[in-house]
Order: sequence, then C-alpha cells, then structure tokens
Amino acid sequence: MSSPSPRAPSLEAIGITKVFGPLVALDEVSVKIEAGSFHALLGENGAGKSTLVKCIMGFYSADKGQVRLDGREISIRTPRDARANGIGMVYQHFTLVPSLTAAENLVISRADAPGVIDWGKEKRALARFMDEMPFRVPLDAQVAGLSAGEKQKLEILKLLYLDQRFMILDEPTSVLTPGEADEMLGLLGGMAARKEITVLMISHKFREVKAFCDHFTVLRRGRFTGAGDAKTASVAEMSAMMIGDTAIRERAARTARVDKVDRLELAGLFADDNDGLPAIQSVNLRVRAGEIVGIAGVSGNGQSALVEVLSGQRPLSDGAIFISGERFEPKRGAFDRYKVFGLPEEPLKNAAVPRMSVAENLAFRSFDKPPVASLGWWMSPGPMKARARELIARYRVKTQGADAPIETLSGGNVQRAVLARELSGEVDVLIVANPCFGLDFASVADIRSQIMEQRNRGAAVLLVSEDLDEILELADRVAVMSGGTITYVAPIEDTDRNTIGQHMAGH
Repeated sequence: MSSPSPRAPSLEAIGITKVFGPLVALDEVSVKIEAGSFHALLGENGAGKSTLVKCIMGFYSADKGQVRLDGREISIRTPRDARANGIGMVYQHFTLVPSLTAAENLVISRADAPGVIDWGKEKRALARFMDEMPFRVPLDAQVAGLSAGEKQKLEILKLLYLDQRFMILDEPTSVLTPGEADEMLGLLGGMAARKEITVLMISHKFREVKAFCDHFTVLRRGRFTGAGDAKTASVAEMSAMMIGDTAIRERAARTARVDKVDRLELAGLFADDNDGLPAIQSVNLRVRAGEIVGIAGVSGNGQSALVEVLSGQRPLSDGAIFISGERFEPKRGAFDRYKVFGLPEEPLKNAAVPRMSVAENLAFRSFDKPPVASLGWWMSPGPMKARARELIARYRVKTQGADAPIETLSGGNVQRAVLARELSGEVDVLIVANPCFGLDFASVADIRSQIMEQRNRGAAVLLVSEDLDEILELADRVAVMSGGTITYVAPIEDTDRNTIGQHMAGH
C-alpha cells in the first residue's frame, strides 16, 4: 500500500548489453534516472528502447551490465524480481480484466490476495488508499465501461497500490485524447516533483517530452547517443541524436489545389463490427481532388472499420460510396477503373502475401495486364521481374532482390514496396491508414512526402491516422471520428490541437 511520504527511488542501468543471435540489440547502454525525475527515453523504432526496459523489468536477462536502485546493485531475473524492488510498468495496451470492477482489478493484482476476500475490509482499505492519490477512478465501476483515460489512470493506480514507485511508461498516451494525455502526464509530473515517484517514459511525441519531462536519454541502433535537459534542449537537437547521419528526404511542397470538384464522397455509411454491433454510423464526408482530409480519433472509434469498408474488407449495411459522382463498389475491377489505391494498416497483413516474393507482391495490380499477361491469362515472369526491379530502385526498397519473400523486409520497406505498387500509376483516390506507425524517421519523411506529392498531382487523399501531428502536418482539412461517426470537420487553418482534442473526447 502507498504512503504519503516521499519515496521516489533513483535507478541506474550501467553497461547493459543484450545480444540476440547476430543482432546486438543493446551495446553497453547506460542510463541514469534521478530520484523524483520524469525522464524520457527516446529513439527510432528498433533503437533498443523496448529491449532496455525489458531488461530492467526482468523479461530479458542482460548478457552484461548491472542495474542499481538507490545506488545499490539489484538482481532482476524475472518480472517478479522487478516488482519486489518497486519497479512497475504501464504498457501500451491495457492489462486490466474488463469484466471486473476497478476495485477487483486492484485487489487481484496483489501477490498476497486472499483466496476468500473480505470485501468490506478491502474497500475500506482502498478508500484510504484513494484518499492519498492525486486522481481517482470509480472503484465500483466495471472496467469495460471506463473511458480510455480512466483505464490508464487505473493502470497507474495499480502500480501505486502495489508500491511500485519507479514507473516505466511505454507510449502511455497512444490511446488518449490530447486533453486526457496532458491531464495524466501533468498529474504524474506533480507526483514526481513531490518525490513520490520516479518516471521513465518511452515516447515519440516531442511536444509531451518538452512539456512534461525534465531529462531525456536517446538510443540509436542499440547504443547510447546522448542525454540532456528536456526543457532546454531543442527538438532539433533531440532529433539529431535520434537520427544521426541518416539522410532524410525533404517533404514535398504543398501546391495550390488542382480543382474544387468532389472526387470521393461517403454518403451515410453504416457498418457492423464482427459481433454485429454498430462499428460506423452515418458517416458523411467529401474529399476534393488535390486535397488531403485527415481523419483523427482515439483508437477504437470506427476508423479501422471505415478503412475496411473502403477497401472491401467489411460490408456496408447502409449508405453508398461515390467516386466522381458514380457509385463505387470496392471490388478489384472498380479499384482499377476508378484509379483508387491505398495503404491499409499493417500492410504485411492486409496488403501483401508474406511468403510470396517482392516481385509477385508488386504485380498484384498488373499481373493480368500487358506486358506481364498475354492472351488474357498467360503470365510472363520476365516483364514482371523487370517491372519489380524498376519499382524497387525508384522507391528505394531495401531488399535482397525481387525474388526475396516480402516478409523478409523491414516494416519501412514493406511500406515502401506497397506504396511502389499503389503509387506507380495514375492515382485519383488514395486511402492511407496510419502509414508511418512504428517507422524510422527517414521512412516517415519519405512516405509523407509521397502522400503529399499525390495530393499535388490532383489525387483526393483520405488519411486516417492516430498521430495527430501527422494530420496537422499533412491535411488540408481535418475530420474527427468519435463513437463510430464523424463529429467535426474543419479546414486545418481554422482549427487547433485543443479543439480537435475536445471533439476526439466526444465533447
């Protein structure tokens, strides 16, 4: 149980090395987190951040190095060892039991939870515990009925309830609205300032790092590349430590829109989820030629279902899709006829066949057309591979060759390969969903530039993204999805982050 006295620990990881076969995931990495600090751990995807915290948490056993808590070396072989030393972690995805109440989730998290629980006694103890906390959640409410912000607070309260005063937060705001994120980080920052807790936060959001963290450490390719004061260091300085000498392609300039015609229209779309419950309801939206409309929203508000509807993976129960005024049925022939292309979420899963070659995946749009096909059915591997080599070079896809299975490519190169297939011809409508999730800086800059270039050529672009910064950078207009419907639409120059965040929260 918690105590009001300041008890924030310091933690130092010294010379941590972790090797997986030929991969050196961590190469003598050291990081020092002072007691009562709010410390950010930064780095590109694959930099070693997750491996480092998993070594601290006991999920991995480091091959070399040590961890010191309050100056004392500790042995962490399992997550139970970390917990016994007061080290806890809030993960990207909730670890709560949805069918139980908040109180029940707290009590069953204890290692010493009794087989027969005296709920009167436990609730009195929980009430005393909550009185000491700077925030609270309704203890008698079922977790399934809590908002994302309340669930995240409950995850943090669980760590405090278990007396885990060194908190590791893994992308803690990825499921929160901007308002919820600022509230939660502000409360944790206050607790750290009072020396009640110490926080190590993995984040890719520089705005949050600058606003709430006091120090930061940067990893790149498994090595320590820098640290500093988060308040005084500039975003450019932190980015340089993360990127190193990686060449980043400049973003395409935004040109004037080609015309004012509506190219894509969503008219009263309704669709159900896999359980037969409403997934999207009365979705109405128009996207003009030469325009990017960004759909913002907290995960789980219908965005994925909308993309599935537009790609033909989920049936409509009502409504219609129009391209240039003509009704559009999301089938292969119609995609070809109306020049509709896209990049769905998790392209290796949703836009590729993992065990087929890069060349074969690049040919999905053209395998039944000349020069690959003749007589309407005969496929020629020569032209297919020649086209693949051309696209691999043009879109800088890093692969062992056109014959390599596409599943052997990195995430960023799978994205590039799918975009090479989708953007190599004339595009009238482009539908992309979280196109840069989990990618390195160079890939992000490259992909965003390609999206902008298609917009400049006159394509109507529907950008569905849970990264609000991505939408603010790319979109001409923003639409917010909440509760399965679009609740707010505005030109990007007529709105701001807080207004968008309020609509994301359903206000």
